[in-house]
Amino acid sequence: MDVKLFDYELPQELIAQDPLEDRSASRLMVLSRETGAVSHKHFYDIADMLGENDCLVINNTKVIPARLMGEKVGTGASIEILLLKRKENDIWETLVKPGKKAKPGTEIIFGGGLLTGKVLEVVEEGNRLIQFSYQGIFEEILDQLGQMPLPPYITHQLKDKNRYQTVYAKYEGSAAAPTAGLHFTEELLEKLRAKGVAIIPVTLHVGLGTFRPVKAERVEDHHMHAEYYQIGEKEAALLNEARKKGKRIIAVGTTSCRTLESAADENGTITRLSGWTDIFIYPGYQFKMVDALITNFHLPQSTLMMLVSALAGREHIMAAYEEAVKERYRFFSFGDAMFIV
Repeated sequence: MDVKLFDYELPQELIAQDPLEDRSASRLMVLSRETGAVSHKHFYDIADMLGENDCLVINNTKVIPARLMGEKVGTGASIEILLLKRKENDIWETLVKPGKKAKPGTEIIFGGGLLTGKVLEVVEEGNRLIQFSYQGIFEEILDQLGQMPLPPYITHQLKDKNRYQTVYAKYEGSAAAPTAGLHFTEELLEKLRAKGVAIIPVTLHVGLGTFRPVKAERVEDHHMHAEYYQIGEKEAALLNEARKKGKRIIAVGTTSCRTLESAADENGTITRLSGWTDIFIYPGYQFKMVDALITNFHLPQSTLMMLVSALAGREHIMAAYEEAVKERYRFFSFGDAMFIV
């Protein structure tokens, strides 16, 4: 399957640069999987569209301020580090810019010496393993020195770090936000609970693999990076019970969707409670667990475009995106939402 089948034209001005003041005021396009019909609403209208026969699955991962600006010891050259994955003994897999300045043995200082790092080796795709040294608690130093790892298409400075977190973010570990969840407010979640909607948290720590461009010409040749997920025993039991009762399983975001599909067996029963997943969902995939999806509008030719096309059909998705451009929807992380039903 040709990657170009998932391309579309997007005017630059439709890329949302800032979050809306009211999270739930985003626009919401509702897309029928069956017919491809679309309707236009606001995100807060979702409270009228869900009820006690629905099960909403949210990803409660928390984004860490993973972007660090440092200086190379000896030359003072600027080096930018993005923390991707914690290994052990304060060793992290990182993305380094510019990479040519970070050969093994290179030492980097951050915050005038509050934190130091030493490049140990170059690994897959040019990523660097860096060992960090510091006095105190790493998370506190990171909170002091680190910046939110906003995607490169967002050029505005984020005034409030919390706006790149969901209101239910709990467990630290992500290098990017599960952005479909950014539209929910505490008030909206309370409304849904009052209507009998089951809200079930799972955890998937989002790496950059989800957002990396697809370099292969054929979809089948692309390989996803592995990400860690976890589902609690209680949550797994609730999901399995909901499935048995024929409730609608609605994933909030592609990360929740990938977690459910990774953990479920062929009968749609959650059997694995934790692990690493490199599941790649594209047209032809048979969903085992997910019935509906709340998601944002995704980059052209991305694995996320392929995932939503697997759920709703490529023709329906491409037509819906064309409509979204025509209707001036806001795109990507801080943009508007789509509800595939």
